[in-house]
Amino acid sequence: MKKPIIQRVVITVCLKAGLWTAEEEGVFFAASADKDVVKASASKRAQACFGEGRACQIRISGEHGFALEPVV
Repeated sequence: MKKPIIQRVVITVCLKAGLWTAEEEGVFFAASADKDVVKASASKRAQACFGEGRACQIRISGEHGFALEPVV
């Protein structure tokens, strides 16, 4: 039996240009030097998605010193 494919919103929190940012479907909606502020904003957005009946996932990238873009 095949498992159903669940469509979900993915919110990514990552370090970009020296700031922590949150991104959903290519649109950045939060930025701060404090990672916890951005994580809280992403959590609020995820709760709004859940309230609308949509599944949501929050990904944290670059938390352990691995950056997506080179540090200059």
